Amino acid sequence: MLLRGKKKISREVSLFEPIGQDKEGNEIHLVDVIEQQQPDIVENMERMGNIRKLFDLMDDTLTEREREILILRYGLYGTREATQSEIGRALGISRSYVSRIEKKALGKLRERFEQG
Repeated sequence: MLLRGKKKISREVSLFEPIGQDKEGNEIHLVDVIEQQQPDIVENMERMGNIRKLFDLMDDTLTEREREILILRYGLYGTREATQSEIGRALGISRSYVSRIEKKALGKLRERFEQG
């Protein structure tokens, strides 16, 4: 009887028993795997505010061509994301020129965003 009782216990799994290790060698528990993260409302609101701010800055800071390239490159306003080569063909410019314009536009946005 005692052996049968222990056999049943041996099949039980604790949520807090280690089930493996991550890349850094830290123990992973079953509870870590099945636990769900709750969305952080404050973080989501801040992210949405930053997105709105970036869209406003795009209108105020960038030239028409810079804005068009970023819209096409990142699929903004419901457009499909495009490669630099695709954008270059569509606008009749080289891929490397698209790259330079994109880099310059992102730099302008970053600078204005960090200014407040």
